[in-house]
Amino acid sequence: MTVLIAGCGDLGTEAGLRFAAAGHRVVGWRRRPQNLPSGIEGEAVDLTGELPAVPADARIVVFTTAAGERTEAAYRASYVDVVAKVLGAFERDVVRPERVLFVSSTAVYGRSGGGSVDEQTPPEPATATARILREAEELLHAIRPDAVVLRLAGIYGPGRTMLIDQVSSGSARIPEGPQCTNRIHRDDAAAAIVHLTTAVPSPGTIYLGTDDSPAELGDVLTFLAGELGLPQPPVGAAGAAVRASKRCSNALLRATGFNFMYPSYREGYRAVLAGHGVRHG
Repeated sequence: MTVLIAGCGDLGTEAGLRFAAAGHRVVGWRRRPQNLPSGIEGEAVDLTGELPAVPADARIVVFTTAAGERTEAAYRASYVDVVAKVLGAFERDVVRPERVLFVSSTAVYGRSGGGSVDEQTPPEPATATARILREAEELLHAIRPDAVVLRLAGIYGPGRTMLIDQVSSGSARIPEGPQCTNRIHRDDAAAAIVHLTTAVPSPGTIYLGTDDSPAELGDVLTFLAGELGLPQPPVGAAGAAVRASKRCSNALLRATGFNFMYPSYREGYRAVLAGHGVRHG
């Protein structure tokens, strides 16, 4: 059985390695496949152009595309257009995958005013890019009503160290008011992709990919400062943009039998810092 990963970047590669370890053939479509690790068959594919032949035995297709910049044009090309083109290629080549999974974002829920969010919460995207993500979800379900949409919270992990960098540089600011944030370690996000496409007999159509611990941003920054041996960041405005504040629930994902390697930011960030050779405390 072949797994096709469309947009095989950092997250797609980590998921691909896990598929390969489970015995699947993995084909990764990306512009520059030469750096893909062994275990993933890379094909040089521009997802905005003409697509090559789909593997005849492709049974799982995973969309892990990422926009190169936060513009409406880049998001439309990377999400809406890619969904249409890849599923069109499957139709062209008369290949019917058994499972289709699209990685989206909890940004489709908008700001939510600090309230709780789950799969039953109506999406209310507050930005143009979030609206495009929601459009891609709707297009996918119009073509494949059984497809799984995995809405990921903020991904952190190797190479995704924005908050660590802010604390280290002294630019971090603890918000003046409540600001609840949600996150998931890259490795848990990849594991959830594999779990939902291979280990759940009849998956639902929407899941939230987020860890067990929605947390105030100030608490996360204070924790990181302590781990780095730095003073607590000052309180202040981090920027002009109004940031989202919501508490995302992973109860539905958990109910499928999925277990997190990093159930909270504490375990996850400690692993990231250990990988950087940073001593704790």
